[in-house]
Amino acid sequence: MTVTKNLEVDNNIIPFIPESDFYFSRGVIAYRKRKFDLALKWIKKAAEKTPSNPLFQCQLSIVYTEVGSYHDANQILTRVLSEQGESYMDCYYLIANNYAHLGLLQDAKKYANIYLEKAPNGDFIEEANELIELLEIGIEEEKEDGDDDWILEEEDEILIYQETAFSHIERKEWEQAILVLEEMLTLYPSYQAANHEYHYALFFSGKEKEAIKHEEELLEESPASLSGYMNLAIFYKHSNQFTKFGEMLQILDNIYPIHEQQKLRLATTFAHIGQYETSYQRFRSLNRSILKGHAMYFYWYSMASFKLQKFEKAEELWQAGCYQHKWLEKKKRPWLDEEIIH
Repeated sequence: MTVTKNLEVDNNIIPFIPESDFYFSRGVIAYRKRKFDLALKWIKKAAEKTPSNPLFQCQLSIVYTEVGSYHDANQILTRVLSEQGESYMDCYYLIANNYAHLGLLQDAKKYANIYLEKAPNGDFIEEANELIELLEIGIEEEKEDGDDDWILEEEDEILIYQETAFSHIERKEWEQAILVLEEMLTLYPSYQAANHEYHYALFFSGKEKEAIKHEEELLEESPASLSGYMNLAIFYKHSNQFTKFGEMLQILDNIYPIHEQQKLRLATTFAHIGQYETSYQRFRSLNRSILKGHAMYFYWYSMASFKLQKFEKAEELWQAGCYQHKWLEKKKRPWLDEEIIH
């Protein structure tokens, strides 16, 4: 532990000024005691004081993983890889583990394999091999749709764009999301998921007609795209195109995805368009332990619960969401919020 002391003070008082390694040591102690909120507080202080220290950043990502904030964890890890290069190969395994928790099996497998290739004598070799075995079983069981056939084979930079855009959209920062997605689509035009997210951000930034036009064109090109149907259902409902909305709703009512991520997106879509009973039933079938890293899980599940007069459950879900995602504490409860939030 290192502290800085200023000896040139009056009255012989020597102030105690903690430095980053002091904060870090306190965070590690809290982490070992599984007091993750306290660990997060201390290690964030350490990382903020010495942002160039990759050890602090990696440990911060591990705490985020423990509290289910997998996207936040991966944002940090990809930044460490970008800045430190080959020095922190364990980041690849940690990213793979986070993707597995998020249900993004192909991405998880990719990064686990990169880890095995780049760190054949690494500390997580056994865990990485076990993870790949489990992922291969899961991938075999899944039925891929048009969006999921696209497997990341591009450089690691795409992950940074993906995580950054997701973070902006989840926080309803539409203009920032649009800028990130436009740059991403310039570099990776074949990444269909980014197109859907771009149209979503475009719609809620006020460019409704443009967003609908582009999403309709994309769905015509890829009629098996679940994201296209979900986006258009939301767009048609909010733009009062009720005939088209009814057509989308009829299609979505008969879709039961296999991926947890798609199940979540569909459940939130039903809540977003006011189909609260259907939304609630879809949410009940989700695996909370996998999806607690998504703020929208808690936001829309609590909304659906409240609308069905399940008030205690709605409040419990909201409090759990605020515990997992501190930025939600600054938001109104969804049933009191007049704004539309992803």
